[in-house]
This record gives sequence, structure tokens and C-alpha cells, in this order.
Amino acid sequence: MTHPRTSPATPGADVEDATSTGSQPDALHAPDAPVGPNAPNKPVGLDAPYATKAPDGPAAPVAPDARTPPAELRGHLTAHLDAEPRAWLHRALDEAADHPGRHGPISVWELRIAEAGRRCGPEHADAARVLILHAARADADALARVYYQGTGAERRAVLHALPHLVHGREGLPLVEDALRTNDTRLLAAAVGPYAARHLDSHQWRHAVLKCLFTGVPVDTVADLDRRAHRDAELARMLAAYAAERTAAGRAVPEDLHRVLTLTDPTATPPAPDADYGARGTDGKES
Repeated sequence: MTHPRTSPATPGADVEDATSTGSQPDALHAPDAPVGPNAPNKPVGLDAPYATKAPDGPAAPVAPDARTPPAELRGHLTAHLDAEPRAWLHRALDEAADHPGRHGPISVWELRIAEAGRRCGPEHADAARVLILHAARADADALARVYYQGTGAERRAVLHALPHLVHGREGLPLVEDALRTNDTRLLAAAVGPYAARHLDSHQWRHAVLKCLFTGVPVDTVADLDRRAHRDAELARMLAAYAAERTAAGRAVPEDLHRVLTLTDPTATPPAPDADYGARGTDGKES
């Protein structure tokens, strides 16, 4: 996070992403690139908000989720960090809470975000960055600065933190920027509760289609059931996409059938997702 970037982040843009987004980023642009939940470029850990332990292996990464209260995320992360990185994280959070503003060209907590991968390891760095943003009580301007000057991993952290830290639509340009990329992990972070709350119908429909194009599981789309319910235009777009793929002899993603079912005007209206509004660092509504 040492220099501004004006172009969207792409897979492989930083070292931490190299193992998680695949070594062939152009595959997502190819006409015949596989799509759907079983696509080979599906990012590891996308569906799991917390670390889990394999029967005979180490703990899996603690993946941040915008629907997880910060206090809960911190508990899961510190439980899986070794003593040294855990101590570093606690110092970084205290530092961010004590000095949240900008001091000079860059704040102390922004430096900690940049070094989180080296200190906590790439498997835990995303969650650490989200917690630092919460501790610093980053506003829309600070989040935009971190996003546009950051790596793909730092941008993901900003997107995960948005619904807890920004009340209004000031953060929407960051979501829109992420939705223009083909970085599947960035896309998954972009379609969280903040997008569900602030994207207009046209933007939201295209975000859902983008997930289907790139193989991002629709489970990552916050409030999908409610927003897709009785959406005739979304149903038309999905049917057109399915017909196009069928005519080309390509498989139709299973997720497409699921979303198409949700648009059924005769279905029972779904219960809305919990309102993951802007929250304080303790996870309570501010």
C-alpha cells in the first residue's frame, strides 16, 4: 500500500493473492472459461467465514465476512494466531484505536494494514486488516484512500468493513469499482450487505450476473432471496444467459437455476437478512 493505483485490482496483483486467485488470471476472460460453483478458479475459503480444522491437518484460514460482528471475528482470529502474531495484532488494534486519524502523509494504522500479511501470514491477513479498519473507525474518505492505494487483499478488507463503518452511499464507488474486475475474491467481497443495501436494481442484477459469469458462488450475495424475489427483469436476464450458453453447447451454472427459482412471483416472500448496518468496533450498532 505504498503507491496509488488507478486500474482495478486483478488476480495475482499482490503476493498474498497469488496462491488464492490462480496463476492464470486471463482464464476468467476467455469465452469458454468454466463458470458456476465447481469452476476450477473458485477461491479457497470463499464460503467459510471462520477457520475450521481438517481431521488431520492445520486450521484453515479465518476468512472475514461482512456479516460477522467485529468482536466475533477478533475472537476467531486470535484463537488461531500464534503468540507472536497475536501480540502484534493486539498492539496494532490498540494503536489504531488510540490514533485513528491521519498523521502526516500516512497514518500508523495504514502502515499496519500494509504489513498484516507479513505479520499474521496470508491466511489470516484479510481478517486482521478488517479488524484494524474497525479499530481505526475509518470513515468513507479513509476507506477510499486505503482501497485505491492498496493491493487486492487490502481492497477486500475495505469492502468487508464497509457495511459496518459507512452509513450512507459514500462507499458505493468502491463497490462499483470492484464489480468491474474479474478478481473473484474481490467480487465476492463486493456483493456483501453494503451492496445489497445501496446498489440500485440495475446495478444489483448485473452484479448477480457477474457472479455467474466468473464462478463466484451466489451464496456470497447478501440478501439474495429478498432482492431476487419477483424480479421479472432479473428472470429475463437469467433466461437469456441460459439460452445463450445452451445454444453454444455450454453448461448452465447450477447457481443460475437457483437464482431463477428465487424470482418466481408465486413464491412466498422471503424473510429479509439481518440489517448489518454501520457498527462500532465492539460489533454493536452505532
